[in-house]
Amino acid sequence: MLQYLKQAKSAFSMLSPDEVRRRAERPLVVGLVAEDSAAYAGMEDFLTPPAVSHDKRLQVMQSVHRASDPDIPEKYDLVLYAQGVPCPATAFTFFRDDPGRTVEEIVKARDDLGLPLARNFYPFRKPVVDHIITSVARENAIFAVASALPNVLPSLLEIPWALGEFASDTAFITMNQVRMAFLVAAASDKQVGYNEQLAELISIGAGAFGWRALARELVGFIPLGAGLIPKGAIAFAATYVLGKGLEHFHGVGYGYTRSQRRDAYQVAYARGKDLVGAALRKKEA
Repeated sequence: MLQYLKQAKSAFSMLSPDEVRRRAERPLVVGLVAEDSAAYAGMEDFLTPPAVSHDKRLQVMQSVHRASDPDIPEKYDLVLYAQGVPCPATAFTFFRDDPGRTVEEIVKARDDLGLPLARNFYPFRKPVVDHIITSVARENAIFAVASALPNVLPSLLEIPWALGEFASDTAFITMNQVRMAFLVAAASDKQVGYNEQLAELISIGAGAFGWRALARELVGFIPLGAGLIPKGAIAFAATYVLGKGLEHFHGVGYGYTRSQRRDAYQVAYARGKDLVGAALRKKEA
């Protein structure tokens, strides 16, 4: 039934907070290349903007090195070149007028650095967290659909880690949401672990049932109908809203209000419906 799902690791090994912490706390060595001190200062201010505390700035700047510094490291995890300076293919250009473009290119090309970059350098935090939330929400949506028609949708399953066999799609979705909670906390430079995130995990456990009730409440606003698309869209929306609530909690100290969750759910449901519908159409084609 699930032969096309490769079980590279067990679900519980992927739920290891120690592994998430190890990835997030990976030491980084970042190099900067520019022609003058003003350009160097601009890149440093980008990496540690005013929102970053003085102590945090001092901490992370120990891993950042100008090419003009004496005794620079031999190897770097990431190198930024000031705009206008010829940049090799192995490095990235810092677009001073569009730094978001720089972040986007790095996050897309260096997924392996996502967690430590987000943990250490504030401009990377939101893009990396958004990527985590969207990826896990998509995985849950696809699994919810595939669990209903496993023999019809094998090519849709592009989930990048082992699924194994679960008693229900709710079990998989809940476990994957726990994994998302660890990743979002790590990317937000917060403590990661079952004890450290106990309140969040209790909320996820309750949500395994609560998000279904929320979906029923929205029937008057969104015609759920029947079939695979609503099933996958609900899984996407429930996971996405949970992730955004966790992001909000780590950013300001409290989660979404009920009204915010309802509004976010409606938007996420529409997005999930489009995603699942497109996947199904692609398969049928």
